[in-house]
Amino acid sequence: MKFSVFQISRRGGREKNEDRMGYCYTREAGLFVLADGMGGHPQGELAAQIAIQTVSAMFQRQARPALKSVPDFLTSALLAAHHQILRHGSRQDLPDTPRTTLVAGVVQDGRAQWIHCGDSRLYLVRDGQVLLRTRDHSYQELRNAAIPGLERVNRNVLFTCLGSPTKPLFDVAPPLLLEQGDRMLLCSDGLWGTLDDETIARQLSRQAVAHAVPDLVEDALRKAGSASDNVTVVAMEWETPDAFETTQGVSTEDIQDDVFASTIQCEPLDGFDDELDDLDDEAIERSIAEINEAIRRSAEKKL
Repeated sequence: MKFSVFQISRRGGREKNEDRMGYCYTREAGLFVLADGMGGHPQGELAAQIAIQTVSAMFQRQARPALKSVPDFLTSALLAAHHQILRHGSRQDLPDTPRTTLVAGVVQDGRAQWIHCGDSRLYLVRDGQVLLRTRDHSYQELRNAAIPGLERVNRNVLFTCLGSPTKPLFDVAPPLLLEQGDRMLLCSDGLWGTLDDETIARQLSRQAVAHAVPDLVEDALRKAGSASDNVTVVAMEWETPDAFETTQGVSTEDIQDDVFASTIQCEPLDGFDDELDDLDDEAIERSIAEINEAIRRSAEKKL
């Protein structure tokens, strides 16, 4: 594989940055992942950290050096991240669960495939146009689909996320064969909430991602002003020859099958790896029951 990549995260006008992102790769597969911790719930930044850390850990275990099944990996990794967040909330006896969005893309065999839950987006840009993008799991998206009864719902309200006591809803895209020069961009709503799709696609295509991404982020921050949300982006440019003259160029042709590289910082988390190999629906239901019981106990203390 050959690609160039650039990632950046800015706090904007918020007190703290609850976004997390990163990428990893082996000789034959690459993972790009982004999570946006949700305000209004405790420890959003930790939920985002747990999510990308879990997905990265599972990628490292399963990409040897390629994934056996990309859609199976994406689904199991997202559910594992949800499970780990629930376990953390239960162990900390929190009054509410930490929550986060998640979007993750895998490139393997010259194809891209992705999964998302919430309103962090993935764009696939070709020839200056948005070829595909994820559809937000928000009530605004349902309003756009002309579903009655949602006319007054705030666009920022999500109907699913990781860390909620209900099992998350998510979408897995079919694989897409990449062409030279394609750009794949993952971002938090701090970017797309300020810049429209056409602007993102046009600016992303004008120059290499190492230059286009910082410009996009600065434009979003400037346009939003002091009210700016966290703005986080990780973008990949596929097999563009002149891109490899920069330090952001990656070629996996000469690395060994057992090599794993990652930009994702793994912070120590209590019991983080204990149950990654044993994830199933029953384990998730147990975690949901545990966190609901913690919420009930907290409510009783307040009475």
